Amino acid sequence: MSKLSQTERVLEYIKTYGSIDGWRAMNELHIMRLAARIADLKAAGYPITKQMKSRKNEDGSVTCWAEYSLAA
Repeated sequence: MSKLSQTERVLEYIKTYGSIDGWRAMNELHIMRLAARIADLKAAGYPITKQMKSRKNEDGSVTCWAEYSLAA
């Protein structure tokens, strides 16, 4: 059995869970450069979409991040 590349692991994660963000990529897949792996998937022809998410923190500041998924 061969070891999956980071790009393959990201694709499998999206197929399994529907989407991925930088936090999940780092903590669950140990991938630090998710945007680079998403660029690899796009270059390979996968229809990846990006949705910007945000939430207000306890101190009132806002945190924003990108969430990636396969286009329907």
